[in-house]
Amino acid sequence: MHNIWLIARREYLERIRTKAFLVATILIPLLMGGFVFGSGYLASRTKSSAHIAIISSDTNFAADLKHELQTGKNSSMTVDLLAPSTSNGDATRATLDQNLTSKHGDLTGYLWITPPSQGNTRPSFTYVPRSAGDVTTEDDLSAAIKNVITREGLTRQGMGASEIDALMAPVVIDTSKTGDSRTAFGAAYLLFFLMYMVIMLYGMNTARSIIEEKTSRVFEVMLSTIKPDEMLAGKILGVGSVGLTQIAVWMLAAAALGATPFATNLIGGGHAPISATQIFFFVIYFIFGFLVYSSIAAALGAITNSEQELQQLNMFLVLPLAFCFLMIFVITRAPDSTLAQVVSLIPFCSPLLMNFRISLTTVPPWQIGLSFVLMSLTIVSILWVASRIYRVGILMYGKKPNLPELLRWLKYS
Repeated sequence: MHNIWLIARREYLERIRTKAFLVATILIPLLMGGFVFGSGYLASRTKSSAHIAIISSDTNFAADLKHELQTGKNSSMTVDLLAPSTSNGDATRATLDQNLTSKHGDLTGYLWITPPSQGNTRPSFTYVPRSAGDVTTEDDLSAAIKNVITREGLTRQGMGASEIDALMAPVVIDTSKTGDSRTAFGAAYLLFFLMYMVIMLYGMNTARSIIEEKTSRVFEVMLSTIKPDEMLAGKILGVGSVGLTQIAVWMLAAAALGATPFATNLIGGGHAPISATQIFFFVIYFIFGFLVYSSIAAALGAITNSEQELQQLNMFLVLPLAFCFLMIFVITRAPDSTLAQVVSLIPFCSPLLMNFRISLTTVPPWQIGLSFVLMSLTIVSILWVASRIYRVGILMYGKKPNLPELLRWLKYS
């Protein structure tokens, strides 16, 4: 145990004294917080400012649609109204198409409105954009057209303008008792991304540390007094303690920031975006997640001889984490669905996905307990395999072993 403590202490002190640790401790939460909350803020404040042309023979409908697009909640477009040529409509289309393809054209796109044909009560709409990726303008047009058609339908039913405005006014939901759901999701997503980054960062640091010492042949001296298992345990504990230190700094900084008047005004309603329960589970799941992935990383470091070889094998770390990243969209829409429950119980995904579910909904205690049990069994199994690969692999130089050789290593140890 004394040797494990010495190795862990060396790994810990060696990393927290570097400038990289200080920079990462400060920059990572700033970048992640700015990305999550900044993008959400910009998305809520930014209005579409596209310049489009509307071609319609129904001047009243076109004028109403123009007003909706120029004064709507999420739109402040510039709109030109054009009447289709009665003699040659193709010429009008050709002129507009030329504007879209020209470098000097000023149109973002044009909306062609065809009058209702026999048997139809609504006109048909065709939108031609300058860029095929401009889905925002298309969504704004769809929403504006729906509002105008609804208003015209209500007007034909005899409702007055004031009644229509009152009926179509946005509904304001009071979230003062439960907190803003957007803020809650932003906090959950921020915790997820921090977990993703820290597990990836410190898992790979474990592998790099082993490769560095293999390259310098320090292992050959250390193994005369320290067992390989003790060295592996010390490295995992030391690097993991650095991650916990970094997380503690981030959480204390978040708590201090949350107590400021600026944070209160930004959040609204007086609810902290990150609760004590979220912090508790974040730390617990980080420990489990780090043990899982650092054990894999230690085995990868033991069987490789350089950073280049490690990069070729890091898919064993990246793929499970990338799968977790993809699944957050499923969990966001239905955190209590069967699929969400199953994937959050997978030991390689539980540190990220179960913790993410806890931030979004009330997870049954038995699922949390089961995730702890499954992760514990997985950690024991991985450590058993990793320690045996580690015993032999740290003294192997010059050749990357194949699968049959790895199986022989397990038998030798």
